[in-house]
Amino acid sequence: MIRQNHRAMGTRKLYEMLQPFLLEHQIKIGRDALFDLLAQHKLLVKKRKRKISTTMSYHRFHKWANLIKSFIPPGPNSLYVSDITYWRIETGFVYISFITYAYSHKIVGYQVAETLEAVESLTALQMALGSLSAELKEQLIHHSDRGVQYCSNEYVKLLQENKVKISMTQNGDPKENAIAERVNGILKEEYLCYFKVSNLEEARKVLEENVKLYNQQRPHMSIGNLTPSFIHENNIQTERLWKNYYQKRKEEAITC
Repeated sequence: MIRQNHRAMGTRKLYEMLQPFLLEHQIKIGRDALFDLLAQHKLLVKKRKRKISTTMSYHRFHKWANLIKSFIPPGPNSLYVSDITYWRIETGFVYISFITYAYSHKIVGYQVAETLEAVESLTALQMALGSLSAELKEQLIHHSDRGVQYCSNEYVKLLQENKVKISMTQNGDPKENAIAERVNGILKEEYLCYFKVSNLEEARKVLEENVKLYNQQRPHMSIGNLTPSFIHENNIQTERLWKNYYQKRKEEAITC
């Protein structure tokens, strides 16, 4: 395994994090100038096209209704968003299941495996639920796509045993699970793609390390340029904590 000494980060977030350093050293540079400087040295984060489908929604299991179309999370322990993504390592592809709090963007459950079997997503869910009290579990909604992993008997049973409400997307629109999709992209494009990993064991170690870095160090504009762990642990309220994509689409339809 070759460890890189840096992580990729969006220029807007990097600009905010550099402010104390720039002020201390009396360096005057605007955000646009920073964009130009990074572009000149080919240091801008490159977006990668999604090529592999991780969702198989044509199956015999029950599909649940979408409960979050008008839902605004009132606090850190109110809504899980879940998704699966792929990661290319030296021996091929592995698949990562993530469970994230929508309120804080903190990743609380994850699992990397060589297959898309439902048991792997179940492991991520067990991690997420493991530290919660019964009272907190009853306040939760778990939102995901309609993939067979999330509709499987074992996964649904664990949610129901813990009295967690089940919510699912109704079609293939990424905006129905936007935060989970965004977290997938951040971990892959800003963290994991900078490692050369030769096997599953190494992949697990790299994933664990980078989830911690993401939670503790990566600021988000949607939560006031604070980090997920800080927002979650301190129950911080910010102006742009929640973006309702459903409302946005409705407004766009009215104005068109």
